[in-house]
Amino acid sequence: MTYQSVVRIFVTSQEPDFDNPWQSETPSNSTGSGVVISRTKILTGAHVVANATFIQVQKVSDPDKAVAEVIGVFHDADLALLEVKDTAFLKDIKPAKVGGLPRLQDRVSVVGYPVGGREISITEGVVSRVEIQRYRHSRRSLLAVTVDAAINSGNSGGPVFKDDKVIGIAFQTLKDAENIGELVPAPIIEMFLRGVKRFPRMELPGLGIRVQNLENPYLRKSLGMVKADSGLLINEVDFGGSAWRRLKAGDVLLEIEGTPIANNGTIQYVNRFRTSYTAMLGDHYIGDTVKFKVLRNGKYRNIKVELKPLNELVPRWQNDQKPAYFVLGGLVFQRLTLDYIATWSSWWDKAPAEFLHLFYSGIRTEKQQEIIILTQILADEINTGYKGFYDEVIASINGVQPQSLAHFVRIARQRKRTIEIKTSGGGVVVFEKRHLAKANQRIMERYHIPSLVWPE
Repeated sequence: MTYQSVVRIFVTSQEPDFDNPWQSETPSNSTGSGVVISRTKILTGAHVVANATFIQVQKVSDPDKAVAEVIGVFHDADLALLEVKDTAFLKDIKPAKVGGLPRLQDRVSVVGYPVGGREISITEGVVSRVEIQRYRHSRRSLLAVTVDAAINSGNSGGPVFKDDKVIGIAFQTLKDAENIGELVPAPIIEMFLRGVKRFPRMELPGLGIRVQNLENPYLRKSLGMVKADSGLLINEVDFGGSAWRRLKAGDVLLEIEGTPIANNGTIQYVNRFRTSYTAMLGDHYIGDTVKFKVLRNGKYRNIKVELKPLNELVPRWQNDQKPAYFVLGGLVFQRLTLDYIATWSSWWDKAPAEFLHLFYSGIRTEKQQEIIILTQILADEINTGYKGFYDEVIASINGVQPQSLAHFVRIARQRKRTIEIKTSGGGVVVFEKRHLAKANQRIMERYHIPSLVWPE
């Protein structure tokens, strides 16, 4: 078997600087793998080309490279589609075809270009699991295939073959385990390739609900469930999400698309695998309608839900996007995101407890759709005495709780003589408007800030 369709990918990337959001980090170089799926297109991992500024691809045993660009990306599922600008570069390569979902104990080949060498590497392995896993690149939970073969740096984004067909794209190694790798499975790849023309930047739908297992028989009885019923209890619903105004706290989710949900939150997916009910969201696009059977106030109901992107109070990784910010009197305000939390080394343990609580447990409401934080203070005479208030949540501006960063900016720009800002730690910041214009200009010049607000 030959693997001429497998290419090496060279990437120059430049990540945003979340401490100084108006600028970017120093460019860095990395390599990954990919597979040719048409005359000019290459499938790879989204994390391989995230924040890329320049991409080149190289064929097996060929010193020449060709420039490529990202034409589609699905960060939630860690997939990306590249197009080679030189249409003749891949003409001698037979494109690979995508196969189906493998079975347990199927033998597969992980193919790519791991670090430590220039030539192609082939590692044999066996499928050991097919279930929902958390994708490290997006922190979303999706169907994944686990194989007992190592996926090393540089191998990521490369294909996994079974019987000459691609049954997965290598995307991560299982932590705290040796020679265990995980693949984006063929059904998700097919979904991405079908949808990428309509959605060049695809997103995985999210329900926006918090649920509780119903394994306790007394809890099930209190909800009016009979012996034949099983499902999940909805505890909370995020404002503006797919379930908003369709599903309610107190509803019991019994079925999704006619498939029963067990009391531990699992379903029999494609009649083969017992896994989380959220696996079915991976079969749908934004805008699709999904039907739920619920038990509400003792009555069975069929409710249709139009799927929307996951819109959380504290967003997860914001790949390929500049961070939004607002500079006022040298105070730098941003919305709280996982990207900012991750500026702390070992962030899950070292970041401020308030930020971590909001990330893990915060609920998006109509009154608070984003969390606004004060991230740093650029020293100037106008903000003397305020230097201790950074890395705190903004509780109010002129007596109003900000719904979002855009709302915060609008309030700050209202025609009032003073601006008063209060933080969650009890800090109070006061500016007089008549001094702000000159101070802002002075601060922009001193700290080389091109704009006081992004996006404008």
